Amino acid sequence: MPSARAVLISSVGCMLVLSLLMVASASIPFALSRGMPELQFFRNQLLYMTIGFVAATIPYYFLSLKRLYKTETQFILLGITGVLLVAVLFSTPINGAKRWLQLGGFNFQVAELVKLVMIVFVSDFVVRRSFEVRNGMDGFLRILLVVVLLTVLLLSQPDFGSLVVILGTIFAIFYIAGAPYKHFIALGAAAIGGLVLMVTTAQYRVVRVMSFVNPFDDVQDTDYQLARSLIAFGRGQFTGVGYGESVQKLSHLPEAHTDFLLAITGEELGFVGVAMVLILEALIIASAMRISYNALKRRQMRMSYTAFGIGVVFIGQTIINAAMNMGAIPTKGLTMPFFSYGGSSMLVSLLMVALLLKIYKESAQIEKSQCRYY
Repeated sequence: MPSARAVLISSVGCMLVLSLLMVASASIPFALSRGMPELQFFRNQLLYMTIGFVAATIPYYFLSLKRLYKTETQFILLGITGVLLVAVLFSTPINGAKRWLQLGGFNFQVAELVKLVMIVFVSDFVVRRSFEVRNGMDGFLRILLVVVLLTVLLLSQPDFGSLVVILGTIFAIFYIAGAPYKHFIALGAAAIGGLVLMVTTAQYRVVRVMSFVNPFDDVQDTDYQLARSLIAFGRGQFTGVGYGESVQKLSHLPEAHTDFLLAITGEELGFVGVAMVLILEALIIASAMRISYNALKRRQMRMSYTAFGIGVVFIGQTIINAAMNMGAIPTKGLTMPFFSYGGSSMLVSLLMVALLLKIYKESAQIEKSQCRYY
């Protein structure tokens, strides 16, 4: 059987190539309609990947995992992330939301960085506080302050989708760390109540839910994106209408190269193309889980939980993006990892891959007496 490292690298490589091909196809009409060069978004995506590769060499070659899991490092990372989240609230709105920081000529979405920082923080926390996590509510209560602050800052942007992925990842790590079932029932009920409250108190969320319930009752207005996405899948059928031959990307499906790139893939490459994307995502997720399991067998609990958390983020974003494109859930602004157009998502996803490869590389080299630090 190929190693987890080989499967991970090859799957990510195939996803990046497929991403470039589909972004080029889906974005050309959008670029031309705004007076840009026809391959503007293809070049941007290639640039994002290049920056991501360069940034990924830093944790892979220069990061000490033992230093990463030190308590002072955790709080420094949390502090920096918190400052960036507050700074975002004073940024210029884009499409009605304040989610991006202007860094030179690039917009950086801080919520993507939060996902990685929270994975590392919670993975260390459930090991340091393992007794409290396994025996009572103290573990949840200690981390509650961080979660509440994070929730307030993300909802202020607003970025409900990223918050759902982050909270789901935190719960998943607590679950495999041995937190009692009864606490998840109570927290699950509270989370559902909070979800209903947040949906019903924001008009645009109510509109999205109603559009999801019947995506063809107002095709010209509230149901426009979802209806066009479903039409794209319907046109593609099994093998698609052909690469570059999509009709929905011709200004019918707005900014099709971003969150709805999978719909254009379904139209041009059909079920075969969509299945290829989802299979590659599944291989990436399986590689992360395999790396997590190997670290678990060596009792390197922090590393195991970190790899598991990264896998959960990939699972959450893949399912939400695919389900949104296919009309199984209300529309939400979450990217498909390694596939959708977007610099922040691509950068942080490649950093996560670098961290997975670092864990794979060092896990077998750590002496048994040192495993408790990892």
